[in-house]
Amino acid sequence: MWPMPIEFDSLWSHVISSWEAPPWHTVHGPDHWRRVERNGILLATRTGADLEVVRLFALFHDSRRENDNFDPEHGLRGGIHAEQLCGSVYEISDTQLALLKFACIHHADGLTHEDPTIGSCWDADRLDLGRVGVIPSPFYMSTAFGKEIAEFGSIQPFAKAAGLLPEQ
Repeated sequence: MWPMPIEFDSLWSHVISSWEAPPWHTVHGPDHWRRVERNGILLATRTGADLEVVRLFALFHDSRRENDNFDPEHGLRGGIHAEQLCGSVYEISDTQLALLKFACIHHADGLTHEDPTIGSCWDADRLDLGRVGVIPSPFYMSTAFGKEIAEFGSIQPFAKAAGLLPEQ
């Protein structure tokens, strides 16, 4: 029976277990991937993005980075890794895989995109730029909701209202 629901917890464990970054590598590591996933889930509530692709993008987009500095091929490697695991560790349609690969390959090119899924992927990543001291700019957001969040200056109230932050 296809498609089977993606077991995201086991997929995350699989990808993290094969992550080859040095132990000090944190700027683009799993903590960042989780924030991108949260951001993407939030964005998808208003953009109409394919939630599976957005969540997979969060996991794969930086999963094959070799360092925290200049690594222009990391998105391509992440897209290839996603493609290699598709069909054995998780399953999505060919259309979803094409969106995922494109989003991974081009996420660091500084572009915007009209497709709600690709745009939500890129916005989800860019809304976490604060981790490196960069304030996300509405100019680089692809979606209206991404622009709204960037103009507000913080994703926290939006994520809290959506129940995506733990209660304190």
